Amino acid sequence: MPSTDCRLYLITPPTLPEKFEEFLAAALDAGDVAAVQLRLKDVPDDVILKTIDRLRPIVQNRNVAFLLNDRPDLAVKSGCDGAHIGQTDGGAKQARKILGDLTMGVTCHNSRHLAMEAGEAGADYVAFGAFYATTTKEPPEMAEIETLKLWAETMEIPCVAIGGITAENCSPLVQAGAEFLAVVGAVWNHSQGPAEGVKSLLRAIAAAG
Repeated sequence: MPSTDCRLYLITPPTLPEKFEEFLAAALDAGDVAAVQLRLKDVPDDVILKTIDRLRPIVQNRNVAFLLNDRPDLAVKSGCDGAHIGQTDGGAKQARKILGDLTMGVTCHNSRHLAMEAGEAGADYVAFGAFYATTTKEPPEMAEIETLKLWAETMEIPCVAIGGITAENCSPLVQAGAEFLAVVGAVWNHSQGPAEGVKSLLRAIAAAG
């Protein structure tokens, strides 16, 4: 797979700042983004649904996939394009039944075995990570680039790299064959704003090719 096939996958920050709609629109207008995942932890369903209603049109109107973390049921209910589930979110097989034809991604940490199980359950992509230190969430283990490389070389299901990824450290992941780079802080916490965060990552992806 040519390295330049790699695309950006944005995950929302742990706490959405004021005017996040403006930040999101600016980020998406700055360059090619494949998907946005809304990740809200420990909040009521009604808050999740209201947030989806605010953000989903901004994403989908730009022909970008809008995915919901953890909750395939709410993803279906609210018009999302799919859901991303972890290893403790009820199982990929059950999520696939709920999602139907919608996109399903599965967290697989550093395990090709978990990724194969996810593929058998109908995952549209698998996510490996964390590859680098991250303050967004505490990973159960760190992932090895070799895991990503072997998967990309031998399997057809697309793979996402996640965890502490920045414009400065993404090159090995792109060269290993990651189809998507999932990023949080490198965009939303960029010193010059989210739009520049996206642009700098896209420049780094292109340079890695």
